[in-house]
Amino acid sequence: MGFERCPCGLGEAFPDCCGRVISGEGRAGTAEQLMRSRFSAFAVGDVAYLLASWHPDTRPADVELDPEQRWVQLEVLDRSGGGPFDSEGTVRFRAHYRLPGEKGTLTENSRFKKEGGVWFYVDGEHE
Repeated sequence: MGFERCPCGLGEAFPDCCGRVISGEGRAGTAEQLMRSRFSAFAVGDVAYLLASWHPDTRPADVELDPEQRWVQLEVLDRSGGGPFDSEGTVRFRAHYRLPGEKGTLTENSRFKKEGGVWFYVDGEHE
């Protein structure tokens, strides 16, 4: 996948961090872990994982990624619930990206839901 360190920013090797969740070898134990794995999936261009980790009630038919956009840094700003024993949670984050000739950020408060022991992204509000 071309990443030595995981794009999520925790400092671990990609295969030992979000790579395990994206590949299906591991599972996100918290809403924040799912959010981090989804950021990493955006960074590596894994549309299949993005769709699979999206709650069926809100999942779009497809996700199109801009091949020019590079997701380069993630900051977790706040979280509520979303722990191993919760069924819902929110994570507020700022994602940094680059496009040719520009840099930008996306700040979102994302909602997550756990069903059948599996965390899903539900939706988010951009700031």
